[in-house]
Amino acid sequence: MIPAGLTLDTYDEGERNALADAMEVMTRAFDPLFGEAWTMPQLSGVMTMPGTWLTVAHVDAAPLGFALVRSVLDECELLLLAVDPLWRGRRIGRSLLEHSLTLARRRGITSMNLEVRATNMAVKLYENIGFEYVHRRPGYYRGNDGKLHDALSFRIDMLV
Repeated sequence: MIPAGLTLDTYDEGERNALADAMEVMTRAFDPLFGEAWTMPQLSGVMTMPGTWLTVAHVDAAPLGFALVRSVLDECELLLLAVDPLWRGRRIGRSLLEHSLTLARRRGITSMNLEVRATNMAVKLYENIGFEYVHRRPGYYRGNDGKLHDALSFRIDMLV
């Protein structure tokens, strides 16, 4: 069930509060073992690129999750999707993803791509939304323990 009072706020530029909210969620959501979390400079740098947007999910003032998308021409890529572990299973990730797809369609984007660690539970979410498996990238991610993890590439084609 979606939490009562859930809001999705989207930013096209590096609004400091939104970046801080995303970093707050990121530190809780990404297991350090896998080394997938970004730093504030990385997040800030991407947000200066044209066609990039960040959506943050809140209940009251508390950030619960975020989605980061970058577009070029009529394609976009879901760069990051994260939900606070205490709020998982409440359709926040799905809400962020569906909202990102809606925004992409409004911007004339016809497809979204993403890459995800093969063992990430989010794979089921992407498949349930309609993303189609494209290919596997062996050893794409290097964890903080030095182990390599495969990535799965997915794509969804959208009607504008």
